[in-house]
Formats: sequence, C-alpha cells, structure tokens
Amino acid sequence: MKLIVGLGNPGREYALTRHNVGWWLVDHLAERWHFDGWRKDGDAQVSSGMLGNVKVRLMKPQTFMNLSGDALRPFTRRPFWAPATDLLVVSDEVALPVGRYRTRAKGSAGGHNGLKSIEHTIKTQEYARLRIGVGPPADRSISGDLADFVLAPFGKMEREEVVSLMPSLMDVCEVWAKGDLEAAMRLNN
Repeated sequence: MKLIVGLGNPGREYALTRHNVGWWLVDHLAERWHFDGWRKDGDAQVSSGMLGNVKVRLMKPQTFMNLSGDALRPFTRRPFWAPATDLLVVSDEVALPVGRYRTRAKGSAGGHNGLKSIEHTIKTQEYARLRIGVGPPADRSISGDLADFVLAPFGKMEREEVVSLMPSLMDVCEVWAKGDLEAAMRLNN
C-alpha cells in the first residue's frame, strides 16, 4: 500500500493557513480520485482507494504539526511496508516561493517540525517528500516570527496560485504512486 501523508494542523482556525497546504492536496486527491470518504483511524483521518491497480491511502494526521509522525506508528510495524518506496509526505516549504514545488527521494527535514517528527518515528530520512512553496518571492524575506508566517492565511492571490498547482501536484502524486519516483521528480516546476 502506498501512503500519501499531507501535513497540517487540525482545527478551523488553521484550515486556510500556509502550514496546511499538505491537507489541501490530499483533500484534492481524495475528491479527484473518487476515494472513500474520510474516516478516523488512530491519530489520523484517512481516505483509501485504488489508483489503477495500486492501493493508496491518503492521510491527514490529527495531531498538531510537531507530532505528525505519531500517526505513522502503525505503518512502521507492517512487514511489507517501507518508507523509501511506500511513503510520500506533502508539506509546506517557506524556502520556495508560492507557485513552486519540489519533489525529493530523501533529505533532511530542513527545519520543518512536521518532517522532523516523521523522521523520528520512521527512523530514516529516506522517504519521498513533495514540498509546496508558501514563501515570499525571492526578492523579499519573511519579516517577524516564522511560526506566525506559516500559521497565517494566504492572501487571495497567493491562495489562487496554490490552488492552480493542484492538477500538477496530483500528477506528481499519481506518477509516484505508480512506482516511478524519478519521473515524479522530473515533473518539478
């Protein structure tokens, strides 16, 4: 089973924030792929279905961002499940401007507490990640506290730009789920 985990924070006050773009994408995937409705499973909401002949589970951890890895504990005990081939984590990325995204096969958490929590739980940095840009344009920097920035909602234009990426991000997830991480990485914008 392939697992796509969208990172975010539970609660209406976080729904439209930069930190929740991972949830935006898995919600989009569940709708477009016509998966089962969301249901509670341990520390997460999950939606499952088939993508061609591949079983896929979408997950939204219901812990706060810093504890996202807790929702993956049951998967670490599955005998035929391996993070390097079966896990794709979708997160926000402040180092990328809005409208950009990047897919990697492995790497560091880069200061992202949700990714740190996942790495702590699965005991490896070898898992695919899709980072969606939420940062300012390259010619501007974040002023103030980084936490305040990622927990703030997007402006209308920024939100529209992120939403317009959903078809491309869906393509990345689909290619990855079908077993071709290299091709998924080539789809980066």
